[in-house]
Amino acid sequence: MSADPGDDPHVRHLLGAYVLDALDAAETRRVARHLRLCDACAGVYVEVAEAASLLALLRAEDLRE
Repeated sequence: MSADPGDDPHVRHLLGAYVLDALDAAETRRVARHLRLCDACAGVYVEVAEAASLLALLRAEDLRE
């Protein structure tokens, strides 16, 4: 997966794919490196990771209600 970062040096637009392990190796390294240096993006990463883990608890039947 590749996304155009535009002028934004942050990686928020890649965090969903990062959590789902859907980035290529270069993008994964870029995001991991950025998360070590940027508290704002690291905070968003935690929120995205928590949301993804909660979604994993849903069953198909839950989505039909």
